[in-house]
Amino acid sequence: MLDAIVKRFDTPDEIRQFPKGRFELVTIAGRTFGRAMYEPGWKWSVHVGPSVGATRCTVEHLGFVVSGAGAAAFDDGRVIELRAGALFYIPSTPHDSWVVGDQPYVSIHLLGADHYAR
Repeated sequence: MLDAIVKRFDTPDEIRQFPKGRFELVTIAGRTFGRAMYEPGWKWSVHVGPSVGATRCTVEHLGFVVSGAGAAAFDDGRVIELRAGALFYIPSTPHDSWVVGDQPYVSIHLLGADHYAR
């Protein structure tokens, strides 16, 4: 039987830092959750992709937008906008993403966090 566990993103287990952003990871009860924090002007293909040798993200995402706005774009032309308060699912289909507007973007990732920016 597991005891109750409480953790906070204020003290993450791991931080993946990249230009104009960071991804904080917390593992609890064998599951990894992430907090994405991106500055205005951040774009996955520019600020994360080169460090992982890719032009598109192929991680499956399930999450919640805490603040700001972002977009996810697929090669078939679909663009999905993500705004504060939205729950989102982005499949592992190759996609790019970026911050929309001049406010920082923050989201919580419930699925895919352990593979993101790795």
